Amino acid sequence: MENNKIYVVLTRTKTILSRLIGFIKQDEYTHASISLDGRLKQMYSFGRKHTYNPFIGSFVEESFNEGVFGRQKKLYGLVMEIEVSAEQYNRAEALVNEFTANKNLYRYNYIGLINSLLNRESYNDYRFVCSEFVYYILNESNIVNFNISRNLVTPQDLLKIKGRITFKGNLKCFGNFKKESNESDFLQGYQYDSMSCSVECR
Repeated sequence: MENNKIYVVLTRTKTILSRLIGFIKQDEYTHASISLDGRLKQMYSFGRKHTYNPFIGSFVEESFNEGVFGRQKKLYGLVMEIEVSAEQYNRAEALVNEFTANKNLYRYNYIGLINSLLNRESYNDYRFVCSEFVYYILNESNIVNFNISRNLVTPQDLLKIKGRITFKGNLKCFGNFKKESNESDFLQGYQYDSMSCSVECR
């Protein structure tokens, strides 16, 4: 039987918004993405529509080598693997496909972000912040339920999910890790040095 897995990617970039959120919340991670494949060839989230314009945000498809991520020489973060049922995976995939097919309808939820920073509940069917979107997909797929307003879920909160951290460090190394390292080799490095990039980029 094929194992069904979904991946949550938590990061912290050096953008002004990321630094502001980190300063206010004092959180280690300030951005969240979701992926349906273990190699993270395609990740989904809400963020900048255009790399150099921080004022227009929308539903985005992300890659470690493009957009805001592509501008970072080092990208600190982690990858969490969540085992799910076939039904849950199919539901999550259908929801992501719905966002992808209708991406022009969705915008970044700047008002929701402000309300989140002030710990006020609010939501809009067509506006999301990154972690709100990831939580929405997981919640609507009956994978996770934090019993709070979705706009109050932060990237840091997603660490509460019962998943397995498969990578932590410089995500620019992730592709090399998947190509050249096996899981047991990586886990030894991860246990040895969990707060920095355990796999050197080559």
